[in-house]
Amino acid sequence: MSSWKLLCTSLTLSASASLCAAQSGSSDAQANNPLANMTAFNMQNYYIGDVSGTDKDANQFWLRFAKPFSVDDSNWILRASLPVNTYPTPPDGGHKTGLGDVNLFASWLIDTGNPAVSFGFGPQITAPTATDDALGTEKWSAGLVNVLFNASSPKFQYGYLASWQHSFAGDSNRDDVNLGTFQPFMFYQLGGGTYLRAAPIWVYNFQNDSYSVPLGVGIGQVIKQGSTVYNFFVEPQGSVADHGPGQPRWQVFAGLNLQFN
Repeated sequence: MSSWKLLCTSLTLSASASLCAAQSGSSDAQANNPLANMTAFNMQNYYIGDVSGTDKDANQFWLRFAKPFSVDDSNWILRASLPVNTYPTPPDGGHKTGLGDVNLFASWLIDTGNPAVSFGFGPQITAPTATDDALGTEKWSAGLVNVLFNASSPKFQYGYLASWQHSFAGDSNRDDVNLGTFQPFMFYQLGGGTYLRAAPIWVYNFQNDSYSVPLGVGIGQVIKQGSTVYNFFVEPQGSVADHGPGQPRWQVFAGLNLQFN
């Protein structure tokens, strides 16, 4: 799997629970807001059944932690993401498993004038923490993220997470990183905490013009127990357009997101 692909899901939607009281809307409608003013811990997994350029499968398991904080009068969300990667590696195509590159971003939450609409942007950095050269980029990268979430409707919520990052240091023998991602997301509430979802990640590698455009539809369930919100989901995704090696031809995105009051 090409090294740039190792970064492509580092900014995937980190679903969080209901917003604080200042942000109106039911907890079900807000349950997938990545800018929620709450502490969150997420376990998310991509099983990639077919990696382009190989006859192998792959897997990414993500641990994510998000925490709101304030600087003077500004409100921010800090999120850390660490993958455990299992990828086919040359020359024999055998799988290697280990930690990948850690990603951090901080999003400044801007007052939109509408408590149901969240908007934020800020810096990100990715560090070469992989336990094996084949499981990471061996590069330091930095860039920007931008997030929108609209929960004006109790039935249908939508938004996006856009990111870009470029390498600035690291192993000179490895390919540079110059990667953009765009993740549209939509959630339709069925009632009782059950919802339909679509949250694919579209990736474009500016370094070599490779790209991946998956689409999918899944289902999720939100359950509140005491002060903790549990958000379970599964979303099969298939590629509608891709170019270059290391792309997911089909994958299953699943996870459990925990949010704490």
